[in-house]
Amino acid sequence: MRLSKPSFWDTENSLLAIILFPFSLIFNFLVYLKKKLTKEINFKIPIICVGNIYLGGTGKTPSSIFIARELVKKNKNPVIIRKYYKDHRDEHDLIRKNYDNLILSKNRIQGINEAIIKGFDTIVLDDGFQDYKINKNLNIICFNQNQKIGNGFTLPAGPLREKLTALKNSKIVLINGEKDLNFEKKILEINKTTKIYYSKFKPININQFRNSNLLAFAGIGNPINFFNILKNNNLNIFKEIIFPDHYEFTKSVLLKLISFAHLNNLKIVTTEKDFLRIKHLNLDNIEYLKVELEIENKENLLEEILEVYD
Repeated sequence: MRLSKPSFWDTENSLLAIILFPFSLIFNFLVYLKKKLTKEINFKIPIICVGNIYLGGTGKTPSSIFIARELVKKNKNPVIIRKYYKDHRDEHDLIRKNYDNLILSKNRIQGINEAIIKGFDTIVLDDGFQDYKINKNLNIICFNQNQKIGNGFTLPAGPLREKLTALKNSKIVLINGEKDLNFEKKILEINKTTKIYYSKFKPININQFRNSNLLAFAGIGNPINFFNILKNNNLNIFKEIIFPDHYEFTKSVLLKLISFAHLNNLKIVTTEKDFLRIKHLNLDNIEYLKVELEIENKENLLEEILEVYD
């Protein structure tokens, strides 16, 4: 059974984080060792990695889809590559719904070689910043402005997959949320050449949830970000329910939600990723919020990305 993200990961001066900090030091050493001992493989095709260092919920997959679709408009032929995880079906389905070309592979290198054989001219690597075997032409690191780097510790004391100094290997940082000058300063102290861009999720079907009391549920990396979109659009949330990331919903669990909503005259709303995970159950009365990623200064970002072809 999947566990929810511990709350102390986003809490400064947490006693639990301090207790676990020695284990984070061991984790950091193992990451350092892995980087030193891993030999990079170069490929004859541009590789654009859309990754993160904060564990989950930073918008990597929507950003990968956005970049791939924009590159098509520039007459490129990109494919999105993801490492295959059985319980990440929701993200696979989200990509397939919004973009035609996806390669899933248990080994990213095999996926890249398959893409080359199939004649694609660009790899958009959805996740994989921590796959040190692959020499990437461009690293784009995603953050959410709500969580940023959490308590600043690496696993298990905090939510970071590696230290913030890893941004030395990132040309672009993409922050989902509002402008944050303090966070920008922290990033630029590590890599003064990093270009920082901001993105937002624009709700497409928000009007169908207006004038209703809502039961909102989510089983994603940072469900609070979903709830905040609803609140920021002045929707009335009667109850919020959080499930672990990539939660495998059963029909009985969902029927309980439907029953509760019916008794309290609520409309049920969830995320598109969650909806794709429950679609096969054919249950009525559960709707999802459709969002579209928008990136400020999009053309400038694309100019930066197109430099991989020079």
